Amino acid sequence: MYDPKSPHAVDFIDDAEIKATLAWADEHKTDRELVNSILDKAAASKGLSHREALVLLDCTLKDENERMFSLAREIKQRFYGNRIVMFAPLYLSNYCINGCTYCPYHMKNKNIQRKKLTQDEIKAEVIALQDMGHKRLAIELGEHPTLNPIEYVLESIKTIYSIKHKNGAVRRVNVNIAATTVENYRKLKDAGIGTYILFQETYNKQAYEELHPTGPKHDYAWHTEAMDRAMEGGIDDVGCGVLYGLGTYRYDFVGQLMHAEHLEAYKGVGPHTISVPRIRPADDIDTKEFSNAISDDTFEKLVAVLRIAVPYTGIIISTRESVKARERVLKVGVSQISGGSRTSVGGYTTVERHNDTAQFDVNDTRTLDEVLNWLLSLGYIPSFCTACYREGRTGDRFMHLVKSGQIANCCQPNALMTLSEYLEDYASPDTKAKGMEVIRRELERVPNEKVRAIAAEHISDIHSGKRDFRF
Repeated sequence: MYDPKSPHAVDFIDDAEIKATLAWADEHKTDRELVNSILDKAAASKGLSHREALVLLDCTLKDENERMFSLAREIKQRFYGNRIVMFAPLYLSNYCINGCTYCPYHMKNKNIQRKKLTQDEIKAEVIALQDMGHKRLAIELGEHPTLNPIEYVLESIKTIYSIKHKNGAVRRVNVNIAATTVENYRKLKDAGIGTYILFQETYNKQAYEELHPTGPKHDYAWHTEAMDRAMEGGIDDVGCGVLYGLGTYRYDFVGQLMHAEHLEAYKGVGPHTISVPRIRPADDIDTKEFSNAISDDTFEKLVAVLRIAVPYTGIIISTRESVKARERVLKVGVSQISGGSRTSVGGYTTVERHNDTAQFDVNDTRTLDEVLNWLLSLGYIPSFCTACYREGRTGDRFMHLVKSGQIANCCQPNALMTLSEYLEDYASPDTKAKGMEVIRRELERVPNEKVRAIAAEHISDIHSGKRDFRF
């Protein structure tokens, strides 16, 4: 029976409740009065239940859909403004003992070149990322108890944080590793990680077990309850995700929201981020074998409803998506994107953009500077800020800041200051010119006059060479 406060995955991701939700939404998707009442509730920016959210996702009423997209844009602007947080993945190892049928890292794949970075190779990768201008990384690696133990992860995090190259420094290391123990999560917390990220892939238990036929990831409960253990280990910023295209998108959309509801009910704070990757071609993986792919139109609507349903949560999109698809979802909800990404082990220091250690094909192959130039042209503020994490504004403290509306007085000036750093240290002339124009415009939108004046002084120091600090 569905119970969001239960510690057991089969209770908080209850199959019967999901199926009942699917049927209920299908029955009410043209109920104009109900849809408008849900939109009225959503306008208060307090979020929606999984049932209410699916009604909006399924809704076929033209006027109400237009209102929904407008509301998604309004809510995103209210909490995140024009800020877009930048990050890059860093792949450490593709050795893996799992049998995931959609991932080229699966242990039976004899075509892929297996590689694990040494600490010296990690240093080289990080320096290459710092030379681009990145400050926030997400480390990725396959699950292997002897080749990728927790000790290797911890040593790698220490190495990454230790590198100070020219004006570069990685200020936040997010971690995307396999489900593990409370003890190991405590070790990750002590190592100073940012967000712990783990994608569910699909919330349908039967489909999940079929897609993960062998290896420790086959255990649905162990994997789905990982966020609870991470929070028990002291990690209060966690990031969830679904790989859309594996299961049916409506089922997984509901499961994703139920997981968020569970974390809120059981642990007191929902996910810091939600990721929405779609399945992509890769070595030994034919996407034609997966029949649940969703169109760009459905994808845009899904992101818009997520923004309405979980207004305080960051939504992430990666370079899996095309430039066109990324532009569409930025408008309606996405608040974090990757740029200049390589999905191969050692990919930032190899001549080729992609090599035979890649996890999946990248769609948006532009450099970080090209991505920032594009964002600036669209009126966004690319942000490299990690101040909330460094100041301890995580978990419920961060959510309180967002919900109170005070986030703009922190994030807006910090975003502008870190953008100023990038423009001064790394930007091409055209990107710098566009960025300075955005800074002049957006600085006036900082709500607090005193904060605005302090930010303006710091930005002036950055561009005049007087700074002896880093944001």
